[in-house]
Amino acid sequence: MDKEQIISTINHFLQEDFEVPVSSITPDANLKETLDLDSLDYVDLVVSIESNFGFKVKPEDFQQMVTMEDFYSYVARQMENKMVA
Repeated sequence: MDKEQIISTINHFLQEDFEVPVSSITPDANLKETLDLDSLDYVDLVVSIESNFGFKVKPEDFQQMVTMEDFYSYVARQMENKMVA
């Protein structure tokens, strides 16, 4: 899965499962402001990531993400690591 496919998958489940408007999802958008998720939503987001991409997410990983691009890059790195392992 290349980065474009990863971005497409993420954007799709954010729109479908979290009702994030398409216009809000841009690479430089602030992750927390764009998603506007409460703590329960973050649990759902972790489950969505794990089910769509097949790797475990550590909650502390989100603390380092500021933009949507950070989020995309995080998933891409995890997918690369999964392929190497």
